[in-house]
Amino acid sequence: MKTLLCRSIVTPSKLIGATLMTATISMPAMATDTDLNALVEAAQKEGAVYSVGMPDSWANWKDTWADLKENYGLKHQDTDMSSAQEIAKFEAEKRNATADIGDVGFAFARVAVKKDVTQAYKPSTWDDIPEWAKDKDGHWALAYTGTIAFISNNNLVKNAPKSWSDILEGDYKVTVGDVGVAAQANNAVLAAAFANGGDETNLKPAIKYFAELAKQGRLSYTDPNMANLEKGEVEVAIMWDFNALNYRDKIDRERFSVNIPQDGSVISGYTTIINKYAKNPNAAKLAREYIFSDQGQINLAEGYARPIRTNVTLPQSVQDKLIANEEYGNVHPVSDFSAWEKSARRLPRQWQESVLIHQQ
Repeated sequence: MKTLLCRSIVTPSKLIGATLMTATISMPAMATDTDLNALVEAAQKEGAVYSVGMPDSWANWKDTWADLKENYGLKHQDTDMSSAQEIAKFEAEKRNATADIGDVGFAFARVAVKKDVTQAYKPSTWDDIPEWAKDKDGHWALAYTGTIAFISNNNLVKNAPKSWSDILEGDYKVTVGDVGVAAQANNAVLAAAFANGGDETNLKPAIKYFAELAKQGRLSYTDPNMANLEKGEVEVAIMWDFNALNYRDKIDRERFSVNIPQDGSVISGYTTIINKYAKNPNAAKLAREYIFSDQGQINLAEGYARPIRTNVTLPQSVQDKLIANEEYGNVHPVSDFSAWEKSARRLPRQWQESVLIHQQ
């Protein structure tokens, strides 16, 4: 299940240049207005798009579904589930598909392609998507990102940390969540590794870092959820920026500071996958086209999900919800997923033996 508290049009004439690869329409590599109109017409004939893992409350998907209904008449229904469940559903149902499109975590994108349950579609804004964030054949592309950040209670912490070194020099307690179990907590460890000379293959610098915090008696195991933040039981927490920003605004914008660690962090995200066996493939492809349009990206930003396209001008009210672009200058995507998977499997034991052993 997607558990982020807030998980989010172009008219046909603005969709010029779409790469159309539909099952029912044969198109050249770069489409024309006419081709796009054909996709819209085919999608409207299908009349609906069925998604998984894209509920209204996650990343403000509700606005995108509302736009697709208003502009193209597409009905929509979602069934919320985890990334692994989405891929398993596509694989199990095959030609009896009940879902057309899903939204999965970055690490699951390659899994879906390997299992041969996806079909390709490159939206017209394809060139605006960074190379690291998309599949060369168009099977997946991150629509929005998450970066490990710090959220600090300004009533309890005098100087909100802006780097991992700031934290080490502080006198407050830091919660990182359930390392070895929660993806957010595991990525917090990876972010610390990047900042201290490590990477996906080598988490030792991060283990050493957190062991030092434990020796100082400054590691907290309070769950960094909104209720605990609101009650003042968390001084500093390490979490995805979209979660931290959402919590901040829901509790008290003035009470909390959210910063990206300037000495290094990890950036990840979520990608749509279109079911190879979709009953409404054109509607699914039109949905992806819209998600990567200017308005589609703005919709996501309204839900605190940072758009992958950096050339979209966000309304000031939306930009004010997010962290300034300049803070993201030293963030690193996972480049070796196989190595990260192996490191993550070893992490629970390393954490127990090298960090928790020092807990005071």
